[in-house]
Amino acid sequence: MAYVIGVDLGTSGTKTVLFDEKGTVIASATVEYPLYQPKNGYAEQEPTDWYNAAVSTIKTVLSKSGVNAADIAGLGISGQMHGLVMLDENNEVIRRSIIWCDQRTEKEVEEMNEKLGREKLIEITANPALTGWTAAKILWVRNNEPENYAKCRHILLPKDYVRFMLTGDYATEVSDASGMQLLDVPHRCWSKEVCDALDIDMAMLPKVYESCEVTGTISKAAAELTGLKEGTIVVGGAGDNAAAAVGTGVVTDGKAFTTIGTSGVVFAHTSNISIDPKGRVHTCCAAVPGAWHIMGVTQAAGLSLRWFRDNFCGDEISTAKLMDVDTYEIMTAEAQTVPIGSERLLYLPYLMGERTPHLDPNARGMFFGLSAIHTKKHLLRAVMEGVSYSLRDCVEICREMGINVSDMMACGGGGTSPLWRQMLADLYGCPVKTAASKEGPALGVAILAMVGAGIYKSVPEACAAIVKVDKTQQPIAENIPEYEKFYKLYTKIYPSVKENCAELAAL
Repeated sequence: MAYVIGVDLGTSGTKTVLFDEKGTVIASATVEYPLYQPKNGYAEQEPTDWYNAAVSTIKTVLSKSGVNAADIAGLGISGQMHGLVMLDENNEVIRRSIIWCDQRTEKEVEEMNEKLGREKLIEITANPALTGWTAAKILWVRNNEPENYAKCRHILLPKDYVRFMLTGDYATEVSDASGMQLLDVPHRCWSKEVCDALDIDMAMLPKVYESCEVTGTISKAAAELTGLKEGTIVVGGAGDNAAAAVGTGVVTDGKAFTTIGTSGVVFAHTSNISIDPKGRVHTCCAAVPGAWHIMGVTQAAGLSLRWFRDNFCGDEISTAKLMDVDTYEIMTAEAQTVPIGSERLLYLPYLMGERTPHLDPNARGMFFGLSAIHTKKHLLRAVMEGVSYSLRDCVEICREMGINVSDMMACGGGGTSPLWRQMLADLYGCPVKTAASKEGPALGVAILAMVGAGIYKSVPEACAAIVKVDKTQQPIAENIPEYEKFYKLYTKIYPSVKENCAELAAL
């Protein structure tokens, strides 16, 4: 029996999981680390914290499992995307990493648009210039910390810094590199045109691989620290969402997943590249060679329900404690007593502005249609429905772009709710399933390692053998036209108040 390791480098911590070749979890370990916010809108982390967490968790899973290091066929790393790691000529970290949620680069986004133009950026990188992505962060360091920029010899993404420390290789892979805004996404290579326009030396960028390709092997020094065998292969791995796609089997046309976490994501696989000229969704290289994915994001998905819980559900929180159950279970039971449409009450989940489909930081949430008939449970169901309508917006753009979405997986905390999954199935008009494994990104990069090690011939073949479905929610035929009536009205509300939201922001 061969074994593989999946390392999932997140924002709050790193989780490492040891799997056998059938995808069964043998052992797992997690180490957390801090987030630094030196100013409002800033977000930074120490790259050495990520590496130390990876070393510690790899060592722990090997120790807990008792598996011989010689039986570890390979390792893959999943990572938080868009973070900037800068190394000097001695491979020392120059400054803390500016990570994905940092928003300091508004002026640099303007600079990118001036130097290349919004349309050209979308044509090459498949996405508009974005504050959270890596290229703008590189420009920010150059503009604000020229002494640090002058020292820089290598630019890496978070997971690729850990890879470098484990193997000594400067490498990345197409899915994570897509989020740097320096990659020619249609051609899966660095864009000389973008780098030249932004005056970024391409020699600082790592070699780009496909996600299941071998990028290097565990060094002697890393083997001594982790307990792994020197020479163990390390594959490209993937950005967090691309890794989650592999871990849930979203690796062939027609397949997609919806994540309801703090934010919401609709992620669809496609064999043919498709770019939204309006920049409403992201197009990136998939972790499957020769394929891409489309990703729509709603900013406040699970956040909307948590906001409602924390501010209006004190009784439910108290009852849940007495009953020793999750508060969301009680909230869901209340929402189920309300009919579709919440008796003509609609909720727009724009608590944090919005990305898909409006791409408007001034968008704000609202209840529409509130009357004296409505109670807390009506508002509760309206929140869940409003989030579902927002996710349907993402699916609609995918379909508008010619992407087949007919087989949907549900992930994240919200995906555990049968009611929420049923709403999605009825609104999408397709089955909504959950995966038997909850390991998501860690399983995804472990599967990539299995392909790199030759245990399976391809990513789709590996997923067909490993990824199993747990629960399936089929659309309920009579529900579909009911939801459709309310969804059509929902899509009209925000365009009607967009100018008012801008006025409100200016007050």
